[in-house]
Amino acid sequence: QVQPVESGGGSVQAGGSLRLSCVASGLIYSIDRYGWFRQAPGKEREGVAGLYRGSGVTYYADSVKGRFTISRHNVNTVYLEMNSLKPEDTAMYYCAAADRISSQQWAGFDYWGQGTQVTVSS
Repeated sequence: QVQPVESGGGSVQAGGSLRLSCVASGLIYSIDRYGWFRQAPGKEREGVAGLYRGSGVTYYADSVKGRFTISRHNVNTVYLEMNSLKPEDTAMYYCAAADRISSQQWAGFDYWGQGTQVTVSS
């Protein structure tokens, strides 16, 4: 059992930066991957960034490459640093953890945080 808790959301102007934090508790060493997802009103949830806990290897959605960075602070804490924010980045952002190994990078996430709102104004 793993419980992620994310924080750090807020309202920023386009071009600004924001850093989201995710702290996980429980069976941390069962985690294969951490992931950040987002969901905007009227749209489906989409994967944004992922990190393999053991290796530190990261991956990103094409829409955020070069602007967002996922990193690990320690075994149970990951960040999502968001730069050059755009209005289209506005969404509820979720931290998630996967304990299942999957060939699909956005699959297998069974543990989810409550979400933190990010709003980017033009």
